Amino acid sequence: MKAIIAMSGGVDSSVAALLMKKQGYDCIGATMKLYDNDDLLLSKEKTCCSLDDIEDARQVARRLDIPYYVFNFKGEFREKVINKFIKSYETGATPNPCIDCNRYLKFEKLFQRMRELEFDYVVTGHYARIEEKDGWLYLKKGLDASKDQSYVLYSLSQYQLSHIKFPLGDFNKTQIRQIAEENNFINSGKKDSQDICFVPDGDYAGFIESYTGRKYPCGNFINKNGEVLGKHNGIIRYTTGQRKGLGVSFGKPMYVADKDIENNTVTLCTNEELFSNELCAVDFNWIIPNVPNRIRCKAKVRYNMTEQDAEAIIKEDGSVKIVFDDPQRAITKGQAAVLYDGDILIGGGTII
Repeated sequence: MKAIIAMSGGVDSSVAALLMKKQGYDCIGATMKLYDNDDLLLSKEKTCCSLDDIEDARQVARRLDIPYYVFNFKGEFREKVINKFIKSYETGATPNPCIDCNRYLKFEKLFQRMRELEFDYVVTGHYARIEEKDGWLYLKKGLDASKDQSYVLYSLSQYQLSHIKFPLGDFNKTQIRQIAEENNFINSGKKDSQDICFVPDGDYAGFIESYTGRKYPCGNFINKNGEVLGKHNGIIRYTTGQRKGLGVSFGKPMYVADKDIENNTVTLCTNEELFSNELCAVDFNWIIPNVPNRIRCKAKVRYNMTEQDAEAIIKEDGSVKIVFDDPQRAITKGQAAVLYDGDILIGGGTII
């Protein structure tokens, strides 16, 4: 059996390659070239997917004695991830580009390359598991709860699950680093990437303005009654739940509640007013079979949160209404709502 290992230059994908080779797979390593730093006006020292990362991946592949390639997916990344990221902010949502990168690059473009090369599997360093039961493939959380990455994988299909391997799913991070050290991998002590790869400093608005050449006009902060509270510095600079960086003092803590693109206003509220019991999600992908119209489950609305008790109701148009038992803070348009039954991922979609 033949496997393409998606190698980012980090320790996780490097150990994934080692584990697959030890299992007897005929492996090649592949790094997806997603952008040039110069094109995005980025410092070469601050980003992942850099020349240094490519060299780290190449050295690990050489140590494992497997062929190594760099695939140029810059056009697809620009269209499917960067442009969508910008449009989301411009239309009042807060995107999750890591979900889009997995969906459209790792498990679409890399799958296409897998088929062209007549390979059997795409392998990544995600902390997640795939298990088969009664002829159906289930996506499950990684055993290391602190590293579980199933949330960003909710869009996978049965076909994709049948051609994916997640060899790290049964390990914790400490074990992975120990394996890397024992095999003298050059990146065994490399830090995990924390930020969006093409916005390493976290200044999303600054990136959007420099990339598009557009300036986003100031407008009014208002409260839920429509009363003007002050001036904002451009609507793309704010996201639901934000308190810091508002640039205006209100005498009490105020948070972003909503954004009105048409009127260029940002609605502020108190912390208590940020809580709500329900949401609607679209573009929903169900991973489990035979989903009923109403299902008790646990749900999470951002990557780093503990899932909460809820009920999911499928509407006639295919969208999903999720009603939480307890109010949740700062449910944000553009983020993913992902459902679980224990450690099994049921499905997920985009919050509107």
